[in-house]
Amino acid sequence: MKPKNTLSESDRRRLAELIGHSFQRPERLELALTHSSALAGGQDNYERLEFLGDRVLGLVVAELLFSLFPTATEGELSVRLNQLVSAETCAAVADELKLHQFIRTGADVKNLTGKRMANVRADVMESLIAALYLDAGLEAARAFVLKNWEARAQASSAARRDAKTELQEWAHSQFGEAPSYAIVERKGPDHEPYFTVRVQLSGLEPVTGSGRSRRAAEQDAATKMLRREGIWTA
Repeated sequence: MKPKNTLSESDRRRLAELIGHSFQRPERLELALTHSSALAGGQDNYERLEFLGDRVLGLVVAELLFSLFPTATEGELSVRLNQLVSAETCAAVADELKLHQFIRTGADVKNLTGKRMANVRADVMESLIAALYLDAGLEAARAFVLKNWEARAQASSAARRDAKTELQEWAHSQFGEAPSYAIVERKGPDHEPYFTVRVQLSGLEPVTGSGRSRRAAEQDAATKMLRREGIWTA
């Protein structure tokens, strides 16, 4: 199935409603939604916009956190920031807006709603923020980010550190040692591997986790151990 060359007028209207902005230069919007697989011959795609959007998002979220939590330490603010600008959060916002319906890809990129393509949806979200910034300035980008990130910023879970860091600090305080991780299984082709990893601590039953990368599998295993031991309750 060939990618569409341009967004239809109907798509543009729907996107304007979802985003809250009608683009002065629609080509910016199209570029923000164009994956490299949709094009040939080195034509433009969203990658440069993604670079800029990541910085704009970081600035607006940092400003938001600075305002929301006047007594928070630099460390707490950093933890919150890292969570809120993560690929997981960006993909979640993209999913809420159903942006996958408008992303232009080639035939080799099919299921944009699957977990494996979450990074594509996250990249498009950052690209869209950059397109807003270029089309209408920082205030337009800020309004969009605040609309879609402020509730997340206020949630207590936004202060949670990543599972491996949390488990390591807990393990040091309880047992005086760091958890150890080992790959139990690696399957799938080289371009799409799937890992199963075991995490161990002295005196505790090991836990296994899985994911599309070794790091993701380690995070999953650490999360499961934290929940089993009652350190994390959700």
